[in-house]
Amino acid sequence: MQPLPHQYQATTYGIARGNFATTLRNDCTLEVAAPLNFDGPGNTWTPEEMLLGAVANCLALTFRSIARAAGLDWLEIQCTSEGVLDKVEKTVLFTRISTLAQLTIADGEDREKAEKLLHKAEQNCFVSNSLSSEKQFTADVQVSQA
Repeated sequence: MQPLPHQYQATTYGIARGNFATTLRNDCTLEVAAPLNFDGPGNTWTPEEMLLGAVANCLALTFRSIARAAGLDWLEIQCTSEGVLDKVEKTVLFTRISTLAQLTIADGEDREKAEKLLHKAEQNCFVSNSLSSEKQFTADVQVSQA
């Protein structure tokens, strides 16, 4: 990892009708629109899903780094984040984000160690740590039978 601080940028462009485009510095572009709940088309990324995706991705990538440093032999991870958008004192915001991390480890690996590393990753997920909503985290560790 390069020394902190790091700086990131995303630019969104749109016109009066149709979807928007969010472009990153490397010219990677995502098509973005409002979700169905806000009369969007429902067929592309939404800002709400991008936020939840950022939480899930950060957790998975943080886990990968922590597990590598700890020498854990793991096979696959799936992180699912769900958010509740609500109105609190005239402000619409995410009031709760729940994340389920499902991890499969190799036979013979320490299940308790794997679960502790998942919790450590959750505590060190800087995207999640940047959000003020209530956070819930569940770790599910399975041992591969292969």
